[in-house]
Amino acid sequence: MRQAMFFLLLALLVTPSENLALWGKATQSDLVDNPYTGWSHASNAIDGNRDSHFYHGVDLLDTYIVTSITITNRGDCCHTNINGAEILIGKSLQDNGIHNTLAGVITSIPAGRSLTLSWNKGIEGRYVAVVLPKTNTLVLCEVGVYGYLAPTGKNVALRGKATQLSLHGFGFAYNAIDRNRDNAMEHGSCTHTSGDLNPWWRLDLLNTYKVFSISNRKNLSYCSRLNGAEIRIGLFSVECGVISSIPGGFSSTFQCNGMEGRHINVVIPGRSEHLTLCEVEVLGKPPGVQTGPGVMRQPFSMFRIKTPL
Repeated sequence: MRQAMFFLLLALLVTPSENLALWGKATQSDLVDNPYTGWSHASNAIDGNRDSHFYHGVDLLDTYIVTSITITNRGDCCHTNINGAEILIGKSLQDNGIHNTLAGVITSIPAGRSLTLSWNKGIEGRYVAVVLPKTNTLVLCEVGVYGYLAPTGKNVALRGKATQLSLHGFGFAYNAIDRNRDNAMEHGSCTHTSGDLNPWWRLDLLNTYKVFSISNRKNLSYCSRLNGAEIRIGLFSVECGVISSIPGGFSSTFQCNGMEGRHINVVIPGRSEHLTLCEVEVLGKPPGVQTGPGVMRQPFSMFRIKTPL
């Protein structure tokens, strides 16, 4: 029989150091010792107490991108019981979540010590489980779950402010965030610079967000203009992707994997060119939304660009 501990994610951290699990609800497959003493209860694993002389457990209600999990082992005895435990993350509760993504395996944790498993791109899921695929007693002294809320699809670019290097005709920078997805340049729905060296278009989101992906639609008439354009995120202009080639009138998506930034820049480096964009969408959640007692959801977003036909 598999001994399992399940976590339902409830709240998002304000900073990467805040433990999501503290706001959650804990469950487990079984309970040992006297159930009225408080020993071995699932909630012990998320009580903030790392004292490994007690049997601690957990369970936590929304979909998150989980970036790391920290587990503290017991220190009084039997520290090898946790060896071989599997970390499962996903959206399913079928069979208590044992069919969700296998995120990692605990080979061993020294007595009273902690182990942290991290995932650079994060793993999306509502449920986190620690499962022993063997008959044994599962004891967890403390569990920390860290990450951020998964994107919800709200276009936060509409509240932003767009600027660009120069202006050609009626190709205003604002045209890329005006809700108009018409990609015909002659209809006045796209941006257009004047053929400058290193042309750029910039969106100020007015707050910091996590950018997940960027989609770009090409102009049918000027298919090669965006070739080599760089998509950069944040204060230090970290590169999310480079547009190598996109067929005219089609879209291409670049994965930014939760890169943080307030500013989004599209720049064509090293040559004189006209930069044209028809619609830019930044999908996510506005900052400052309460999700639980004293907890703020961290902003996040998905970025999409549409260029002229």
